[in-house]
Amino acid sequence: MGPTRSLLAATGILILAGGLAAGLGRAAYAPMPDAATVANPERNPPEGHYDVLGRAVAAGEGAPGAQAGAVRIDDALARRGREAFYRETFGNEVFLTDVMGMLDGALSPYEVARALTLLAGRGTTNLQVRVARPVTIGDRTYRVGELVSTGLDVERGSLFPLGIKTSYDRGHVRMGITCALCHAAVDAGTGRVVEGAPNRDLNAGLMMALAANTTAYYMHGSTPSLDPFRTDPDRTVATRSGTRERLPDPEALEAAAKVEAASWPPGSFDSSPDLVTNPTSIPSSFTAHGHPYGWSGHAAIGPFRGLSALNNNVHALNSDTTAQAEAAPALFGLDPEVYLGTLLQRAPSPSFRFDPQGGRAPSEILKAADPTPGAPGLNSYAVLPSAPDANYVTTNGLVASAPGESVGYANDGMSVFQNGLRPPARPARPETLATGRQVFERAGCAGCHAGPAYTDNRVIPAPEIGTEPSRARSFARTEATLRAPDLFAPGTPFPVPAGTRPVPVPLAGEARAQVQLAWAHAGTPGGYKVPNLIGLAESAPYLHDGGVAVGPGPEHRPGIAPLLDPAVGADPAESLRALVDRDLRARVVAANRALPRAVAARVTGEGHAYWADAGAGVSATEQAALVQYLLSLDRPAGD
Repeated sequence: MGPTRSLLAATGILILAGGLAAGLGRAAYAPMPDAATVANPERNPPEGHYDVLGRAVAAGEGAPGAQAGAVRIDDALARRGREAFYRETFGNEVFLTDVMGMLDGALSPYEVARALTLLAGRGTTNLQVRVARPVTIGDRTYRVGELVSTGLDVERGSLFPLGIKTSYDRGHVRMGITCALCHAAVDAGTGRVVEGAPNRDLNAGLMMALAANTTAYYMHGSTPSLDPFRTDPDRTVATRSGTRERLPDPEALEAAAKVEAASWPPGSFDSSPDLVTNPTSIPSSFTAHGHPYGWSGHAAIGPFRGLSALNNNVHALNSDTTAQAEAAPALFGLDPEVYLGTLLQRAPSPSFRFDPQGGRAPSEILKAADPTPGAPGLNSYAVLPSAPDANYVTTNGLVASAPGESVGYANDGMSVFQNGLRPPARPARPETLATGRQVFERAGCAGCHAGPAYTDNRVIPAPEIGTEPSRARSFARTEATLRAPDLFAPGTPFPVPAGTRPVPVPLAGEARAQVQLAWAHAGTPGGYKVPNLIGLAESAPYLHDGGVAVGPGPEHRPGIAPLLDPAVGADPAESLRALVDRDLRARVVAANRALPRAVAARVTGEGHAYWADAGAGVSATEQAALVQYLLSLDRPAGD
């Protein structure tokens, strides 16, 4: 570790410990591994020289203008994408710290710093942090001094968790998250970072449940109505219509929200504010040719075939729930003031905390403390004229953007970076791979898993694929206020000049039908995309709910129960075998049904009943070869 990096590390530990004096001003840091030392340095070449609203264009076809929606793919964009992947928060540290209280519950800056210091540069795939304050979740109390498995990854030689940006602002320590939190992982054997691999043991739900104000994320859990919590007639808020409505009891709703978030299995995240607990397995970022994106294929149009929309969704929808206030009537059946009052009642920061007796409306409190007063919520957004409505490119009309660069530039850069990623090679004997490929074709897998990324890029109706259906309907409520898809043209400066008009994003014919299915619109039941098969060795357990799981070791316990301990990872080979073997799958599904936490999180492991087993005429040897073939897929077909 060089002197500059050592100084940054020492500074970061002091920041985390809260030991800097207020007079020292501001500092911020997020780790980014040296590109020369990552575990998977090989890259895919870019598909074209320009992306024109999802269509790749080669240099020989001419240079389309920005007004046509063209994004130039060059080294500068790719470098910005990698840097943003590891370090860009778009300001979400304010929501996560001041509103949600990630550092004011069981976890504290001092205890996180202590855990990192004790690593002494050894790195880890699961940072264990002592509880600083007791927190009760259901019938379980986390006591002071108890170790919590966070699933946070720390690269060997580093003193910072991947995907966490720590900042110090005149006496206030904050933490923000970047894409690397979920989509980069440390290899346990080498201590190096696998770029694009899902963090399979990230205990995001538990960490959120241990926060001071989990209520700020309550809409991602199964709380279909606030009415059961409106027990205090004196705890009210003035609505936009001039009436007064009761707010929920803050302690009772907080207790319920903690139970819902804590049910998420490690390696999953609930990114749909649909009032249903249904976390999805964190996907890989080996995205080349893998469109559409998202579990249902909801990110399907716009730059880079919807990948930029997916990148944007993380920050415009999931890392700042205050931004949904104006959409609350359509999404949650709530007046915006009731919604914000609910979120802010327990905010740990006095600047953001709403007091029903304080004389100020929740929106006034938010506006007074908002670091980005020109946009809804707290993050840094360009605001489309359609906001807060959805338009198939952005779920709420907001585009996460960084001041000083063009609108959406970082999102597009991350798309270029992710499309270049390849997983580490997982070689196998050539004769085994040849047999596995033959079984793959004979069993009919190539019917859907065709093309460069082993996907036909389709969305399959949920009843047809047979997997748990609630995730397929996650965006159904947005249909009530849907607008025609548009975006600001590439190169539009941010902040956006007044009067700037967006460019329309084309959507017609079969593409429209597929997008409507992915969003559960137009009377459809919703669907799930056909996932690409690149990097399966890095992404167990399988299916959208992560329910097809088999534990490691000689026991090979079926179901997700072993994985509830972040120190235990799914066995990729056995989990893949469960995907294609009906007898093993039946044991997996039965084990999940018997686990209350899996039932609460709607993790079943059901569906995708396509078999390559004895019942389908596939021998055990052939099945093993198929599994090894699938685990070996590390680059687009034909490369």
